[in-house]
Amino acid sequence: MRNSKVYPWIVVGLLWVVALLNYLDRQMLSTMQESMKMDITELAVSENFGRLMGIFLLIYGLMSPVAGILADRLNRKWMIVGSLFVWSAVTYGMGYATTFDQVYWLRALMGVSEALYLATALSMIADYHTSKTRSLAVGIHMSGLYAGQALGGFGATIAANYTWHTVFHWFGIAGIVYSIFLIFVLFDIERKPLVSGTVKQEVASVENKGSVWQSLTLIFGTFSFWILLFYFMAPSFPGWATKNWLPTLFKDNLGVEMAIAGPMATISIAIASFIGVLIGGPLSDRWVQKNIRGRIYTSTIGLFLTVPSLILLGFGDSYFAMIGATLLFGIGYGMFDTNNMPILCQIIPQRQRATTYGIMNMVGVFAGYAVTLMLGSSKDTGNLGLDFSKLSIIVLIAIVLMLAFLKPKRELCGN
Repeated sequence: MRNSKVYPWIVVGLLWVVALLNYLDRQMLSTMQESMKMDITELAVSENFGRLMGIFLLIYGLMSPVAGILADRLNRKWMIVGSLFVWSAVTYGMGYATTFDQVYWLRALMGVSEALYLATALSMIADYHTSKTRSLAVGIHMSGLYAGQALGGFGATIAANYTWHTVFHWFGIAGIVYSIFLIFVLFDIERKPLVSGTVKQEVASVENKGSVWQSLTLIFGTFSFWILLFYFMAPSFPGWATKNWLPTLFKDNLGVEMAIAGPMATISIAIASFIGVLIGGPLSDRWVQKNIRGRIYTSTIGLFLTVPSLILLGFGDSYFAMIGATLLFGIGYGMFDTNNMPILCQIIPQRQRATTYGIMNMVGVFAGYAVTLMLGSSKDTGNLGLDFSKLSIIVLIAIVLMLAFLKPKRELCGN
């Protein structure tokens, strides 16, 4: 099976499920505040809830570069299997938590285990696919994250009919079982140093030696990396804001219960993001064959769509405005999300790809950590919508810098 022509797409399918569980297990907590605060009273304070979401982001961010470094040097199959098993066990254990401190530290442990996944999976997918299918393959995988985010919105619904303990138990067991299944069907691909006319000899030398210091020297010495780093970080502010606070924003702006607001918010943005993937993936794969900046143009078009949507999300007070803004944001973010790794492939060689994405993910997550805490305070002071809309400013700055300064090359990794 691993040698068949369809196996690269089988890998995408297998990892799609892992991506779903990755976001499902982290996202459902954001919709279960109402249920959990009945048993854990500290969660009635929004600032404390923000701390709970924030510790995950802090640990996740710190571990992301480490995960990338390991993924460039170890068997990625076992990193993925081990990561899934541990965070699923943590999810199961959260069903037994009785205090805020227990949930807090379990959430921190989840940040460690989940950080090992994303850069590892994306580097594996990028290696299995050529430039003609890379954006679509990455985008389909990322849609698993959106699906997990959407299903996480049902955490409040399930908890309302059963208990929040049951929610954690069910999904924790599902992840443990799937991690065992992957042992038998998921395989890594052999990675060889890529030397071509577009890669300088010293870059090839760094790839062959592969020390951590040399890899980091190459990455941080690439000017386009710094532009891409800021471009990745800027949308992370609204990206993580929607993940952690969009259900609450729907609840406040529309005056509905969280059991309704949670699924409405998460499903709307997940469906829209998947549409964005279906638009941005094939468009980018075709455009880059004719224009070396095709992926950049596709990504920035998508990101520009998030600017008016953020303003509307902040001030919308009707179903039409809120759902419409969420759909616009999701489509734009999907077009952006599906092209980050493929654009990275145009500036960084293969053996440094996971490390680079890990660094980018760390910066993006730290942005998410900051905005999660900020919006927690905004919620307590009644300014959640206003502060949400202000995030559009930094997105505009990132678009301008990306178009003006990033200099892509022919893709340096994979085929």
